[in-house]
Amino acid sequence: MKHYLFLLTWLILQACQSESTETKAPAPSSHDSILILNEKQISESKIALTKIEEQSLSASIQVNGVIDVPPQNLLSVSAPLGGYLKSTKLLPGMHLVKGETIAVLEDQQYIELQENFLTTQAKLELAEQEFKRQSELNQSKASSDKVLQQAKADYQSLKINLSALSQKLRLIEIDPEKLSVQSLSKSISIKAPFDGFVSKVNVNIGKYVNPSDVLFELVNPNDIHLNLKVFEKDLIQLGIGQKVEAFTNSNHKKKYQCELILISKDIGPDRTAEVHCHFEDYDNSLLPGMYMNASIQLKEKRCLALPEKSVLFYEGNYYVFVKRANNFLMTPVEIGEKEGNWIEIKNCKGLLNDQIVTEGSYTLLMELKNKAD
Repeated sequence: MKHYLFLLTWLILQACQSESTETKAPAPSSHDSILILNEKQISESKIALTKIEEQSLSASIQVNGVIDVPPQNLLSVSAPLGGYLKSTKLLPGMHLVKGETIAVLEDQQYIELQENFLTTQAKLELAEQEFKRQSELNQSKASSDKVLQQAKADYQSLKINLSALSQKLRLIEIDPEKLSVQSLSKSISIKAPFDGFVSKVNVNIGKYVNPSDVLFELVNPNDIHLNLKVFEKDLIQLGIGQKVEAFTNSNHKKKYQCELILISKDIGPDRTAEVHCHFEDYDNSLLPGMYMNASIQLKEKRCLALPEKSVLFYEGNYYVFVKRANNFLMTPVEIGEKEGNWIEIKNCKGLLNDQIVTEGSYTLLMELKNKAD
C-alpha cells in the first residue's frame, strides 16, 4: 500500500514540474527591428539617406463647411409691374454679363403707361402756357386771382403726374427722355445688373408673373464666401488674415487659396462657430451650397523635421529607419505638424546625428517583415 502511495505522489510531482516548465518557457519574439544588408543589397534597394534638420512649419487645423453667398450678393429678380414672360434663355449655372437682356415681358399695361406719359406730357405743355398767360393777365388785373390759382394748380398737378409716370417708366427700363409716339412698345426687357451667374430659374415662357414673384436668382461672385465650422477650442488660434487652403470632395488635388476675413462670436449648440473666408481667385465651378474641406494655416514655428517619405506608418505607430554601418534599425518616432513634404519629429534628440533613410523605406520594411516571418 505504501509503495502505491509513493508512486502516485511521484507522478503528481512530475506532472506539476512539467506544467511549471511549460508555463515559464519564453515566448518567441514577434518581429526583429534590425535589418542587416550587405553592400550589394543596399545598392539594389536604391536607398537614399538624409538627416533631421530644422524647418519652419505652419501648424494647421482641418475643418469643413459650405460655399455661402452674403445677402448683398444674392439678387432676386422680379417684374416690378408684372406681365407675361415672352422669352428668356437663362438656365441654372449660366454665366451673365452686366447689361445683357435676361428676359422679355409683355403686357398691355406697358402701352397704357407710355400712353399716359405722352398724354400728360402734352397736357403739361398746354397747362404751362395757360399758367403763363394767366400770370400776365393777372398782373394787369385782367384776370382774377382765383383763375390764376386754378391755372397754377392744374400746371403743378400735371407736373407731379408726369414725374410719377416718368419714374414708373424707369422702373421697367424705359427711358422717358427717349419715349415718343413712334417708340411705343408692348414689351419690356430685364437686364443683368452685374457680371455673375444664375442660381435659380422659377418661371417658364408664357407664364404671367406678379410683381411679388421671383423670376430668377442671380449670384454676384465678387464676394462669395467659404463658411467654415470651427470648434470653440480652436477659435483662440485664429486671427483675421490667416491663410486657408480649401478643396472639394470630388477633386482633392485642386486647391483653392482663401483668406480668413470674419470670425463669428456666436457658439452654436454643436460647440462650433462660423468662420468666413474670401476666395483669392474665385472659380465659377464653385456653386453656393457646395461642401468643401479646408486647412486653416496657423502661425509658423521652427522645429526639427524629416521629409514625409522618411516616416512609415506601421501597425498603428510611426517609424523611421536609422542606418548604422550596414545595419538598419527600425526606430519608433512621435510626429507633430505636417506641411508640404515635411513632417515634424518630436522625440528626435537621439537621432540628430544619425543618417535616416528617405528613399527605399518601404523596401526595407518589406525585407524586415519577410525576415520576421
